[in-house]
This record gives sequence, structure tokens and C-alpha cells, in this order.
Amino acid sequence: MNSTQQGVVICGATSAIAAEVGRIYASRGARLFLIGRTADKLEAVAADLRARGASAVDVTAADLTEVAQHEGLLQAARQRLGSIDVVLVAHGSLPNQEQCQRDFREAERGIAINFTSPLSFVEATARILEGQGSGTIAVISSVAGDRGRQSNYLYGAAKGALSIALAGIRNRLSSKGVHVVTIKPGFVDTPMTAHLPKSALFASPKAVATGIVKAIEKRRDVVYLPWFWCFIMLIIKHIPECIFKRMRL
Repeated sequence: MNSTQQGVVICGATSAIAAEVGRIYASRGARLFLIGRTADKLEAVAADLRARGASAVDVTAADLTEVAQHEGLLQAARQRLGSIDVVLVAHGSLPNQEQCQRDFREAERGIAINFTSPLSFVEATARILEGQGSGTIAVISSVAGDRGRQSNYLYGAAKGALSIALAGIRNRLSSKGVHVVTIKPGFVDTPMTAHLPKSALFASPKAVATGIVKAIEKRRDVVYLPWFWCFIMLIIKHIPECIFKRMRL
């Protein structure tokens, strides 16, 4: 489909990566429906995307952990866009591992924002796209889900569960004309990682966003961004457990 005809829903639209994805689609004249937690931040992103050439931009502020809202949000998006061609699920957070260990309520919040909520939104999207027989669902997971590490195993467990669920949904929808892309970024220089020391492994949000759009266009199944994380995680996944458990990662 021509990019100028695409209806694109971006969930978690004020995040650094999602905003960059929006800019790419806006420059192609796409119609955009943005969902995020904070109304003023959404309006700022929307104004930027209109200036960059988007055919139309609508915004809706919502707490995406309130899963009962998801169906209504998507119905509103379809009404505004006419059709939904691409959905990017990009909301999430990086919980503090030590706080999660001390207080399981923190762990529950981390699981809700990084697994339960994205999965609910994907399932609601799948029902709509399956009905229309077309469309792409792209979901940001993480390389952290490939193997549990002491420094962030709560986050990794949520993202790992999300990746497994996406594999099943991709399998279910493969014959229905709907494609599912699992996106696994490594370190990205965003406000969410501002507290972490930076290294050469950190990518820019723009670079990751470019990779996401390419993965959508090429109908990739699973993509590591940047690409070299595929090989890093291949090594990490194959370290014997008797050695891995002694490593400080």
C-alpha cells in the first residue's frame, strides 16, 4: 500500500523511539492516531508530525494499563483513520530491579506495563485486523527477554513472555493476512535509560526507528536492533548455566 494511504496507530507515542517512527510515517504523508499517557506531550508530538507532512494526526490520552480501554481506543482509531494498516505498540518502562525484589507490588506494576498491557492491546488489534484481513502489528520487546540476568530479570521476564506470546499470535494470524513483527532493541539512548552509563553499544532512537519501519515494510518476523544484538544475544543464550550464574550481568 502507498505510504500516503496508510493509517498508522502508535501506542505509547510520546516515547523517544515511537516519536521517531511517527516522524518517518509523517514525512510520507500517512494518517496517524497517537495514544499516550500525557495529553500535553501528545499534542507536542502531534504538532511536530503535522509540520513534517502527516495527512492527519489525532491524539487520545489514556492510561494503557487500563486494559478495558483498549478495544474502545482501537475502534476510535479505526473510525478516525478509516482503516488501520500499521499498529506500533511501543509503551513500556524499565522498573527498578531492587525495588521489585523488595516490594512485589513494584514487580506487578512492571509486569502490567511491559507484558499484560501490550499483550491486551495486541490481542484487541489482532481481532480488528483479522476481521479486515490485512495489516501489520509491530511490538517493541527487548533483548532483555532472551535470558534472565540478575540486574533486570523482572523486566526481562516480562519482555520474554511478551516475545513468546507474539510468536504464538504471529503463528495464529499468518494465514489471515495479518503480520506480526517482534522488535528487540538493545541499549537505546532514551530518557528511560538516562541513568545508565553510556557505551558504544547504545543506539539512537532515530536509528532504531528506521530499523522498525524497514522491518515492517519487509514483513520481518523478529528483528534485533541494531542488527549486531542478534549475535550478542546468540552468544549470551549459549553460555552454559554453570558459568552464566557466576557472571555479574
